[in-house]
Amino acid sequence: GGDCVEFNRKYSNCTVPEPRFIGDGECDGGSYNSEPCGWDGGDCIEFNSKYPGCSVTTPSFVGDGDCDTSGGYNSEACLWDGGDCPEPTQEPTSAVT
Repeated sequence: GGDCVEFNRKYSNCTVPEPRFIGDGECDGGSYNSEPCGWDGGDCIEFNSKYPGCSVTTPSFVGDGDCDTSGGYNSEACLWDGGDCPEPTQEPTSAVT
């Protein structure tokens, strides 16, 4: 007992469906990875510093070896799914003469 008391003391403004995911060692996305939830109880601090601005549902998909093309993973903010997807190249523009 008492685990809810500790949670409510540390994260009084954190509203998530599964409070047990906070601080469980895995970075969870969405409202878990927020300031009121302590960046998922500290689980997302490394992810957030490595991929600032990358807001995805499942942060563990970033850099997992699979190129995820939907859900915002394959974006500049997520560094092209943590390097799992090839970085887009721009075609050189030619001068009009």
